[in-house]
Amino acid sequence: MKLFVRMLLATIVLVSLGTRGSAEALRVAVQKTGTFAWELAVIRAHGLDKQANLSVEVLELASPEAGKIALRAGNADIVVTDWLWVSRERGLGAKLTFYPYSSALGAVMVPASSPIRTLADLKGRKLAVAGGPIDKNWLLLRAWLKRDGIDLKSDATIAYGAPPLLAAKTLSGEMDATVNYWNFCAALEAKGFRRVAGIEDLLPKLGAKGRTAMLGYVFDEKWANANQDKIARFIAMTRAAKEILSTTDAEWEKIAPLTGAPDAETLRVYRDRYREGIPRRPIADEEADARILYRVLAEIGGHELVGPVPELDAGTFYHAIPGD
Repeated sequence: MKLFVRMLLATIVLVSLGTRGSAEALRVAVQKTGTFAWELAVIRAHGLDKQANLSVEVLELASPEAGKIALRAGNADIVVTDWLWVSRERGLGAKLTFYPYSSALGAVMVPASSPIRTLADLKGRKLAVAGGPIDKNWLLLRAWLKRDGIDLKSDATIAYGAPPLLAAKTLSGEMDATVNYWNFCAALEAKGFRRVAGIEDLLPKLGAKGRTAMLGYVFDEKWANANQDKIARFIAMTRAAKEILSTTDAEWEKIAPLTGAPDAETLRVYRDRYREGIPRRPIADEEADARILYRVLAEIGGHELVGPVPELDAGTFYHAIPGD
């Protein structure tokens, strides 16, 4: 195990020294097929939860939307979702807060033999867009191209739908290209598809200074203020799991069944893309870029996306983790 991982594990132990008695319960809502489930498997396998003096209770759900409902209903302490939703909810009175989890975004994927070489080549094509008309990958792509006078909403034939369905349609040749979530793009990449561009590649032109974590751990602000030590242990524990997955290839063989990867090549691409998405920037930098990208998204997505909040709410990012 790498030195940095050992240091993180030591941090978990040190942070947990102030706790007493049995392990403290922490309820997390997890999408059954999501990457957080991969991390939880590593946490259990290495006893990171015990070292953090946490008893992690997992509520498995079918979708990210179900996780939001569980959090708002008080059935979960932590879920994984994006800062767009957190800021919107804060504007509506729900004081939630966000801590970076992943900067992995989607991509524009085409068959290897496709004549599409640049994003501008998408004009006039049939494009499959996962997640619907206000999906952040789609909106960021539209915003990037609009700066060059191209609006794919009107300049291409768009089909919205569920990520696996659209990946299948693109594989079958029904669509010329797809804008899909990162794990579906990774599966297409393993089948020989080509990335025209990753959405993260577009962020500098939109004003961001670095690769921005769009997804994060989300929890109630009042609960967080009362449980700062517990959250610090949770973050240290998940960081240690991320570092194990980042540095140990053999660990991926152990979690392979959870990923759903049908072969070694798909698992390899999952591993590499996951590692690229591990956040490593200071929270202040993440928040500054999120503020810039929020304006971009609000401009193109409008009220339907951000509700009554034209700017990223000041309390969206959680700042109480030592060293951040």
